[in-house]
Parts: sequence; structure tokens; C-alpha cells
Amino acid sequence: MLDQPPLPFALERRFTEVDFREAPSNAAATDWLRRTSAWPGGRLALWGEAGCGKTHLLHVWAARNGAALWRGPALRGLPELPDVPGLALDDADAAGDETGLLHLLNATAEAQMPVLLASRAPPARWLTRLPDLASRLRAITAIEIGPPEDALLQALLARLLADRQLRLPEPVQAWLLLRLPRTAAALRDAVARLDVAALARQQTITIAFARNVLRDEISGTDGDHSPKNSPVL
Repeated sequence: MLDQPPLPFALERRFTEVDFREAPSNAAATDWLRRTSAWPGGRLALWGEAGCGKTHLLHVWAARNGAALWRGPALRGLPELPDVPGLALDDADAAGDETGLLHLLNATAEAQMPVLLASRAPPARWLTRLPDLASRLRAITAIEIGPPEDALLQALLARLLADRQLRLPEPVQAWLLLRLPRTAAALRDAVARLDVAALARQQTITIAFARNVLRDEISGTDGDHSPKNSPVL
């Protein structure tokens, strides 16, 4: 039977505080976010790999403090500060307008407005052309969010499945956690692909089904895809 494409279904990601799970990998970040007044110079940066929870924590902090939430790539020119108690800037290292970012940091400092940044690398490592901007970035306290622990990945997988109303047997969930890259982004993409494939083929999700759908993601870690001289899990 030919696969029938499922109806488009956009799943809205939730960034509420109740949906965030604290773990050792994000403990330092969550602790700092509870102490905004203690941020040196009123600045804090969260950094780590994609999917580690930076954006979620920015939303949590912004909601707690009534802060505005902006994105670095959208920053242009000399933005006017919003009339709010704080500002969160996601993807701050992707801000294409260095002058605009420098103005934002200067203006918020003058207004004594706390600023929370999120990026893949700590601000001190960003490549910048403006010496004044580089100086301000080096002064920002940067907190790393580490790779997720087993318990955190298990909880995330359970939430992703619940969001899509997918029921996977425990052996299938354990197989996914063992074979997929240990990142939240990889889990999120895998669950989305399994959901679409299962709907299209009208099949339940088994290990064999998941292996076929996710062959690219598990390449090099499972069965015949394992590289030479590497043990098979």
C-alpha cells in the first residue's frame, strides 16, 4: 500500500515553567536565573548546544520578570528599549547588526535594565569587528548548559510523545534513547518523523519501524550501519 501523506499538523512548542525539567546539566543556569539582582553588570549569558534548553529558560525568565523577548537575527539599527523590567535576547550570537547589539547593551546598561542572552558559544568567543562590542561581551558572565543526563532525556522523550499522543512500548523508547544522538534536538526531530511516518503508513511504531524511518539518525550506531572497527551496540 502506498504511503498516504498525513494532514499538515503544526505542533506548538511549550516554553512554560511547568514544562521545564531541572537537572544537574542546567542547575547552574536555573540558579542564576533566580538571582537576577546578582548578575554582574546586570548581564547574563546562557550558552550550549542546540536543544539544550536555552530558549526555554529565556521564556521562563521573561515570564517571571515581565521581560521582553527578542531574537538576535531580527535586531536592526538602533532599537528603542521597551517599557519593561528586563530584556531576553535569543540567538544573540546570530545578531547580524553589531552596531545595533552594541547600542542595545549600552542603552540597557544606562537604563539599568537586566539583559539575558542565549547563544551557542559564550559571548567572549563571538567573532566581532567592533572593539567596543568585544569588550562588553567579554565582561558578560556566561553560564554553560551541559549535555542532558539520561533521566532528562527520558523525561523529554516522554513529554514529546505525550504532546503528539504517541504511545511507544518501553523497549522502543529505550532503543531510541540508546541509538539516537544524545541531544534534545535529535529526540524532537525523531519523534516528529516517527509520528508523520506512522500516520502515513497506518502502522504502529516498533523497533524495526523506527530503524527504517530513522536510518540516517542512527547510522554508525546500529546494526549494519556501524562503522568498521567500531563495536555494535
